[in-house]
Parts: sequence; structure tokens; C-alpha cells
Amino acid sequence: MDGIVTEVAVGVKRGSDELLSGSVLSSPNSNMSGVVVTANGNDSKKFKGEDKMDGAPSRVLHIRKLPGEVTETEVIALGLPFGKVTNILMLKGKNQAFLELATEEAAITMVNYYSAVTPHLRNQPIYIQYSNHKELKTDNTLNQRAQVVLQAVTAVQTANTPLSGTTVSESAVTPAQSPVLRIIIDNMYYPVTLDVLHQIFSKFGAVLKIITFTKNNQFQALLQYGDPVNAQQAKLALDGQNIYNACCTLRIDFSKLVNLNVKYNNDKSRDYTRPDLPSGDGQPALDPAIAAAFAKETSLLGLPVAAVPGALSPLAIPNAAAAAAAAAAGRVGMPGVSAGGNTVLLVSNLNEEMVTPQSLFTLFGVYGDVQRVKILYNKKDSALIQMADGNQSQLAMNHLNGQKMYGKIIRVTLSKHQTVQLPREGLDDQGLTKDFGNSPLHRFKKPGSKNFQNIFPPSATLHLSNIPPSVAEEDLRTLFANTGGTVKAFKFFQDHKMALLQMATVEEAIQALIDLHNYNLGENHHLRVSFSKSTI
Repeated sequence: MDGIVTEVAVGVKRGSDELLSGSVLSSPNSNMSGVVVTANGNDSKKFKGEDKMDGAPSRVLHIRKLPGEVTETEVIALGLPFGKVTNILMLKGKNQAFLELATEEAAITMVNYYSAVTPHLRNQPIYIQYSNHKELKTDNTLNQRAQVVLQAVTAVQTANTPLSGTTVSESAVTPAQSPVLRIIIDNMYYPVTLDVLHQIFSKFGAVLKIITFTKNNQFQALLQYGDPVNAQQAKLALDGQNIYNACCTLRIDFSKLVNLNVKYNNDKSRDYTRPDLPSGDGQPALDPAIAAAFAKETSLLGLPVAAVPGALSPLAIPNAAAAAAAAAAGRVGMPGVSAGGNTVLLVSNLNEEMVTPQSLFTLFGVYGDVQRVKILYNKKDSALIQMADGNQSQLAMNHLNGQKMYGKIIRVTLSKHQTVQLPREGLDDQGLTKDFGNSPLHRFKKPGSKNFQNIFPPSATLHLSNIPPSVAEEDLRTLFANTGGTVKAFKFFQDHKMALLQMATVEEAIQALIDLHNYNLGENHHLRVSFSKSTI
């Protein structure tokens, strides 16, 4: 890549219609007066306006304190586990960068994760926050090197056409005797890769081959053992279990196939008995010079460069994104293994007139088993909530940070406390601390419980279950309207034991869930309320 000028001097004058050239950040309230990025990467004017730590969410992220020699690929790799990276701008002289993700949701997940786990590049901590800018506009000809790297990374990411270049031999067999398992992953909140599957399934015997593909918008895999007995043991132990706590649920069946014919070793398919296989040419063709430049950059990282033709020979190395995703979800936690990570959340900007330990228990209990809640005595708009494990606290933070509860937007972060202390015996703390450790209302007590498959972000549509036969649609509409909101739609399931009910807003649905989950409908039926992914 020598000889390509990475960034050319740019200047943006406030109020000027004329853009001199180069990379410009677009923003509704652009305060980028005077960004100058010169050819050698030294900027000559102060780069202002990006130091707000808690700006409004944006899909553009501002990354600071980068090591001087860091490459575009290393910065892009920070974002890959969370979604597609759509643009990057490096400010070399400032040791800063802007990274644009495809969606705001991906950026929010990334910021939430890295606020809990400080990211490091080249053993140096770096800092990530939302940018004031809503999108990143770069002149592709001038930001050429960055575009080349992005193009190569995208080629690796999008090379997942179903079974690209992979054929499956058609020798069918009765299902129970097959050494081949068909695996479907539900609730895929974190990326699951071929390497993660290999790590989990190897516990039950030697894994010979894996093919991964996407079908009907679901991540699926075919995995072959040397012996059908191993396949049987893995199916018995893992079917219905979660790779990460409370998400990524495994659905496992025997395949009709007895043998997989893997043609290429890359991040989509692998034959562990044949390390000599090529990486395949099913991927979009890249200019060899670009591929070589990308290989040079990625060799520092351990990205799955095998999928880039002519880049490197196939490497059986874990994808950096997979490693980060595994970290993002705590650990590759087999069920029953308590996950690492902090279990205590700090919730702030609460409505202190309305909030109670019980209401926090009910809302946060949608995402995990709440053990203890303490509303702070000297700061009653803040509370500490202790979850059963680190994955549950991560899940609750990802889904509830920025939601409205009792009319106020709540902030959820990981606390530095390891546990929530109960008050000393005999000390009255006005009911601000409550121990829910033995609560019968925990949703996730049973390993492999169906509740793990039904964890969704707060939504206006609620899923109701455990409805007694005597309760009619009108009764439920009235009940939910009494929580202070408007019921927009209602639909019973066929058996009338379950229903979908839609409130006017997400905030109203949150309120209704807090008020009515576990509500006694008579006949010894307590109503169960969850958020739904469906709409009516």
C-alpha cells in the first residue's frame, strides 16, 4: 500500500458552502469548525466538540487514545462483533478515529459493552463514545486506504451465501444413527461462529467437519462426529440449552445425511481432517494487491483472512470477532456454569416518587433473576440491582438503558460493587433494600426453560399467558387500560390461555408489565406478562 496518500488536507469553514476536499463529517449541528487532517496525519488545529461522554446515541462512534501505529483493520475489528461497519475515518495525528456502524442499535450495544469491559488495542486502553455526528461522509478517493480495508472486511463478512461452494453427499440414513447433527440457533443476540460451535461440541467427541449457513434468516450448521454415539450424547446434553446465558439457544436434530463433503476451509465451513483444503473462491473477487494489503493488516489481528482469495493460506484460527463476541456475552457459558462479569447494575434517573424495589424487580426480572434491590438512601433516584450472573446483568443493561420508566429515561450501567449489601439487622432503612433471592417469581430458575427463548427488547406489544378460561378479552382490555395507557389491539391465541395485547407506546407497555405481571386473575391463575417480538 506504499505510495497511497491516506488522508489529504481538508478544511471545513463554518457557514461556508465550499468544502475544500477530503473527509467531512455530516451532522445536523456540525461543530466541526476547523478539522485539518494532513497527508502525514498531523492535524494543525484543535479538534473540538467530541468530548461529551454521554452524548445522544449515534451510529457514528468517536474513539480516542489510540496507539500511534494502530491500523484501520484493528479499529474496524472493534466493531465487527456488533454488526456491519460501514465507514471509518482515522485522525492519525490526534490518535483518534470515527467508526460508523450500519445501525444505531449496533452502536448502542457496542458502547454498552465497552463501557463495561475497557477495550485495549496493542495493550493500551482506548475510549469509545457516541459522536455528535449522525453519519460519516468521506471522499472515497482520498480516504482510499480505509476504503480498501473496509471493502476487504465486508468481503469476508458477506461471504456467507448458503453452502457457498459446499456440497453435501446425499447418502441418507435413518435419523437416529447419523453422526451428523443439524443445529439451528434461536435468539442470536451475539454472533456465533464456526469456532464457537467447535469449542462447545468438541466436549462430546472429535468433531470432524462443520458447515455453517443462513437459511430462512436463521443461522444453521451441520456438524459431523466420527461416531453416531457422540452425536447422540451431544444432542441429549445440548438441545434446548443456551450458548450464552439467556440467549443463543441451540435446537439440535439428527441430519438425514451421514457424511458431509466439505470443499473449503474458511470461516463458513471446515474439515478438521483435511487442513490442506483451499479457502475457496466462492467469495467476491478482490484485486490481488488489495487482498495482499489486507492480509498484511489482518496478520496482526487473527481475522479470518482465509476467505479473502490469495490473501493467506487457510488458517484454523478463531475469528477476532468471535473471540470478542464470546467475551461480550461473558463466557462461552455452558448452562449451569456461572458466567463471569459484574452482576450488579447501577440504575439512575429514576422517578423517586414512584419507584419501589418491587417495581425494579419486576422490570429487570424480564432479563434475569434479580437477587437484591437497593434504592440509595441519600440519592433516591438511583438504585443498585444484583442479578444472578454477569450475562443477565449485561442483557438487562443492553435492553433497559435509555427506556422510560414512570415518565423518566433511566440510565443503566455496570456498578463497581460486587454485591448489594443488606441492612444490618434491626436497622430500619424504610424498605429501600429488598432481598429477592428466594422469590418464587424468578423466570429463569429452570435450566433450559422456555423463558430463555422469549427474551425480547421492551416493545409496545405484550405477551400474556396463564389466562384462566373465565377471563374474556374485555376483562383484559379493561385491566390494562387501568394502568394509565391505551389498549390499541388484542388477540387471543387458539387455546385462550395466551394472548397478545398492544399498548400505544413502549413506555405504556413497560408500565403495564410492572403493574400486572403476576396479577391474580382468580381460579389460582397469576397472569404472566412479557415483551413480544410480534405485532398484532
